[in-house]
Amino acid sequence: MQSEVRVVLDERTEWRFPLDSVQPMSQQEGRDWLDARFSEFGAAPLRPTGKLLLADKVLVVAREAGQRRLNDDQWGHEFARAASVALAKPVVAVDLRTMTVSF
Repeated sequence: MQSEVRVVLDERTEWRFPLDSVQPMSQQEGRDWLDARFSEFGAAPLRPTGKLLLADKVLVVAREAGQRRLNDDQWGHEFARAASVALAKPVVAVDLRTMTVSF
């Protein structure tokens, strides 16, 4: 089964992180990794209510990571591993243009 996380910044900029041959994280490790990056970036919830869904956290971490971190293959794969396991989906598409996550 194919496992991949794709992040789209704009029409010309996209990253694909295949996960078929990497060691998966536990769900708790994935959530902890995303929580740590969210705090590290000083990020804020997307919703005015302050509620933070896992998909929102994935979006915000990807947005705050920016091209510099997403171009770093090691960082990108760690992000992909964490996003995939936290969302419990083998294929995840993060679209920063529309701020959506799809499976």
